[in-house]
Amino acid sequence: MPVVPMKDILDRALAERYGVGAFNIINDLTIEAVLAAAVEENAPVILQTSVKTVKQYGRRQLYDIFRTLVADVPVPVTLHLDHCPDRTVISDCLAGGWNSVLFDAHELDVAENLRQTAEVVAEARMTGAHVEGEIEGIQGVEDDIGSDEASKIQSLEISIDFVKNSGVDCFAPAIGNAHGQYKQAPVLDAQRVSDLVEATGIPMALHGGTGLSDDQFRDLIARGCAKVNISTALKEAYLKPSLEFLRETEQKNKWDPPSLFRHQRTAIMEMARQHIRLFGASGRAW
Repeated sequence: MPVVPMKDILDRALAERYGVGAFNIINDLTIEAVLAAAVEENAPVILQTSVKTVKQYGRRQLYDIFRTLVADVPVPVTLHLDHCPDRTVISDCLAGGWNSVLFDAHELDVAENLRQTAEVVAEARMTGAHVEGEIEGIQGVEDDIGSDEASKIQSLEISIDFVKNSGVDCFAPAIGNAHGQYKQAPVLDAQRVSDLVEATGIPMALHGGTGLSDDQFRDLIARGCAKVNISTALKEAYLKPSLEFLRETEQKNKWDPPSLFRHQRTAIMEMARQHIRLFGASGRAW
């Protein structure tokens, strides 16, 4: 299965009311492990890159790694640029093969956000790519972007107007969700998701997924959150078992990097499998 447009993946998920995991990969190992889990589950999958990861690798090198690892994958895959306020980086990634971008202009006033997002949508269309938009910041800092301060929640009418006039293909509403680990169980405005989907007909993106309960995930997906972001859970699955493994390695004084890599891969695959199954995406590949 070749890399497919983001819209193809999300429109199917919205119509059939399942969620597609959008995993914030950080290197070649995490890309390969998430893809392996998706293949095992026969599920579509979204690989997300943060601006930080793009800059760390360099856009061309990161894309080459992605293309190499996805070449023989038999399930639908798409490549998405997560929270990016920098138009230069967005243009570079669109020109370099990304299928979708989130233009994060929530710090601008809504009118200017709308104007610039419409420009990004027009630019994306030139390469067959799609755009996720947002007008409210999701609380919490992720990969050096964001704020711990809660953003102002715009009215439903303003949100609907933004979606319709910007032309975005997916929208990320603030519903009480937050990036990182929740300090206490979040109280979510799930009805806002239903209202936005009914009024706009486009899929919603759920940010701040790590820490939500299984019931919250299922409810929000049933309401139209077709794209479900997973970042913190991936980082924890990558690092926490690695710490345990390295402590044991130190005690044994047997240093074998490939063993560590296998340990990391196993943890990432299990994390991805659990989320894919929870979101109802298993067996949904085409």
